[in-house]
Amino acid sequence: MTQGRDEKYRMILRVANAFGGGIAGTHEDLCGVFAAAAILAGAQYGRLGTTADDKAFWSALASLRKRFVALAGSMRCDDVRNRFPDAPKRCRPLVQEGTRLIMEWFDEQEAAARP
Repeated sequence: MTQGRDEKYRMILRVANAFGGGIAGTHEDLCGVFAAAAILAGAQYGRLGTTADDKAFWSALASLRKRFVALAGSMRCDDVRNRFPDAPKRCRPLVQEGTRLIMEWFDEQEAAARP
């Protein structure tokens, strides 16, 4: 890994840490898997100025949200955690499947942007 990529990777790990357990382990807020996905999607596709049109991005992200709710059953951390009461790390199954879903969404966005 180059030094620049290594620093980006470290930054992503640091940013993602805030979303563990909802937000800071409270389990009361937005699921950290989706929150992190929204942040990364905004970093990749979000508008850069107030005059740019964000309707297409919002529509695509709303589609990802709908797919995530279909997978997780909710957007709220504790509701999602309660779906896996017997798992030692209760969110691990969702983190794995949610990450797969999110990566598919990013692949779809990239494919749609190609001419």
